[in-house]
Amino acid sequence: MNSNAPHSRPLGPGRFLPLNEPPGEPDDGALWFCVRENGVLLCDTDSGRDLAGSGEPLYLGVLDGRHCWSVGVDVDGDGFVDLRLLYGSVDETTWTVAGRAVQLVAWDRTHRYCGRCGTPTEPAPGERAKRCPACGLLAFPRLAPAVIVLVTRGDDEVLLARNANFPAAMYSTIAGFVEPGETLEEAVRREVKEEVGVELDDVRYFASQPWPFPHSLMLGFTATWAGGDIEIDGREIADAQWFRRDALPMIPPPMSIARRLIDSFVFD
Repeated sequence: MNSNAPHSRPLGPGRFLPLNEPPGEPDDGALWFCVRENGVLLCDTDSGRDLAGSGEPLYLGVLDGRHCWSVGVDVDGDGFVDLRLLYGSVDETTWTVAGRAVQLVAWDRTHRYCGRCGTPTEPAPGERAKRCPACGLLAFPRLAPAVIVLVTRGDDEVLLARNANFPAAMYSTIAGFVEPGETLEEAVRREVKEEVGVELDDVRYFASQPWPFPHSLMLGFTATWAGGDIEIDGREIADAQWFRRDALPMIPPPMSIARRLIDSFVFD
């Protein structure tokens, strides 16, 4: 898909137009997203080019009239902020573009050679893709669809679970990756059944969120409890309970769609 099509979306106070190539001269100086593993350093044109060194810059798009570039760097230095911690210190639009930068840099670094024949890849003209000049294989940025669902029982209870990797006090909504051959609704029902053992009714789409940890697209749903007692899987889920809206445990931060789902229930 050619992302140079004329479309844009507001993501907070700014406006970002994702593109593969610069459409012309910027209104202001360029903004560089320098990426070191999961750390991001935002800098202006000159310092960004200096940090890029021999790295291959990737064009991201236009943010409020400024051309945005990403580049993977290996140099040590101050100012790099973990992407999760960057949330709140920049506006939501800029944070989303930073997530795009981290994902594209990781994809670029892991697709330098063809996965079929091992030949060095080349940028595919007009596409966000790498092309093998020997066998023609195209490799697009990896994106893993995942469902996340808020399950309610009656008017005042919500099902929240604690993943085995969460801090001891934090609970969230049920989530999991979509499997080949599944619809999104089927994935919602399967994940909930596998992880906490209950049946669902009235599965409805809520909203989506790009989630760059590391390359997911979170597809949010709401659903109602249809039957069954909570039975945790004992592997991914350490605990799950029904909570009243006025007695919630620690929940995820505002940066996540899980929090948006929970807030939609609490403040309904």
